[in-house]
Amino acid sequence: MVSTAAFAEIATLAGEPARAAMLQALMDGRAMTAGELARAGGVTPQTASGHLARLTEAGLVAVEKQGRHRYHRLASRAVAQMMEGIMQVAATRAVPGHRLTVGPRDAALRRARTCYDHLAGRLGVALADMLVEAGHAEIEPEAATLMPSGADLLASLGIDLAGRTAGRRARVLCRPCLDWSERRPHLAGAVGAALCSHCFAEGWIRRIEGSRAVAVTRKGEEALRRHFGIVVT
Repeated sequence: MVSTAAFAEIATLAGEPARAAMLQALMDGRAMTAGELARAGGVTPQTASGHLARLTEAGLVAVEKQGRHRYHRLASRAVAQMMEGIMQVAATRAVPGHRLTVGPRDAALRRARTCYDHLAGRLGVALADMLVEAGHAEIEPEAATLMPSGADLLASLGIDLAGRTAGRRARVLCRPCLDWSERRPHLAGAVGAALCSHCFAEGWIRRIEGSRAVAVTRKGEEALRRHFGIVVT
């Protein structure tokens, strides 16, 4: 069982405003430099280095070295799930005298965004809904199952799940992730990650600079309508 002290340490590390901003910036799944994270956190590079050292020591952030450069990313999917959970709880807090708004206020984030390595927002939920309605997947509050017809659909698009679910770094094939803005599940696990990667690789979506939001391209709109029968507004 996790000790109270360990729990409090992680909560304190993630709760400091600059560190929270850095962790949120890493939620799009990409690795970032200390300088980029300093700008995200609104602090000096020296202060950012201190924050990142503490986050790395606690196992919230991992560092990758490439030549002279050091890149930081979330240490695991568990950290990303923790951050998404905190944002869900924070988004439901009612401010006295203000109308409650759940999820991000940014319209682009609500439409489509990355949630670590999978798709979220209306796009992510629409994909999950389509798979369920067509009988390609089953989603329960705590678990999700990809049916054989769903695997066939993904295979027809050139998405191979075998490599993502085998070997030492095997991961859960399919799991639900409660969407921060839609309050309904989108798909995570190997299926969610594979769909997200495919959408980027095929040019169906593109990143919006400085944000976790992604834009659906014209090519993507046509492909999503043709292959999944969905239109994201």
